[in-house]
Amino acid sequence: MTSNKALIQQYLAAYTAFDVPGMLSLVAPDVVFENYTSDQLTASAQGIQQFRALAEQSCGLFAEREHQLTALREWPERAVAGIAFRGVLAVDIPGGPKAGSVIELDGKSEFEFRDGCITRIVDRS
Repeated sequence: MTSNKALIQQYLAAYTAFDVPGMLSLVAPDVVFENYTSDQLTASAQGIQQFRALAEQSCGLFAEREHQLTALREWPERAVAGIAFRGVLAVDIPGGPKAGSVIELDGKSEFEFRDGCITRIVDRS
């Protein structure tokens, strides 16, 4: 297993476990995060403080959640992962699904790496 694949797997495990400190331990201080739904930017963070705030906020949205790695293409400084997401909402989404609803999405996550850390994450669904 490559070290980048191990970083991705550790990040996904920390995400599933709502382990924000574990997620933060894997990213660079200047991490960039972007989330796109249907090619529309829906969330972003620049730097570890914004990333922490976004990660903590997302923890409150779900009663349970899981990212499963379904595919992986790797290059030395980046990787594209196929991801199957499943989550159970903890709160009602205004104008959308209610608490207890199951959300299932297939997407991909693009990761970039430097010095043994994740420097960029782009989620697309």
